[in-house]
Amino acid sequence: MDIERIQLQPHGDSRGMLVALEEQRNVPFDIRRVYYVYATRGDVHRGQHAHRHLTQMAIAVRGAVTILLDDGSGAQEVRLDDPAQGLMIGSMVWRELYDFSDDCVLMVLADQLYDPADYIYDYDQFLREAHGDAMREGVAAWRGR
Repeated sequence: MDIERIQLQPHGDSRGMLVALEEQRNVPFDIRRVYYVYATRGDVHRGQHAHRHLTQMAIAVRGAVTILLDDGSGAQEVRLDDPAQGLMIGSMVWRELYDFSDDCVLMVLADQLYDPADYIYDYDQFLREAHGDAMREGVAAWRGR
């Protein structure tokens, strides 16, 4: 599965802590978009989609969240609760976010601008694309013209 935890370098002293995020250094892509999720109730599920091409790094800058990641051949849960740790999520990985702590702020860096065509919201469609079935169906339909 195309995911990886990346340890970020915290800097600090008695005044507080700082983590710098720099594209092509500790963020291994050009940053084209940044967004954050906050004020999410603990019983809410977010995400529930995959991206065809997008690569992201998620960081729980405050609090904690659980992320279920699935590449179509198996799933794993990751708990993000360290603001000095990023989670790289590659393309074609289904994600569901849940079990948000009351104070959770989840920041996400992305290598592309928002593109609604890049999203797959239907899990069965995701599985077809992840396993190449959509491509085979498309070729069969084209040949049947």
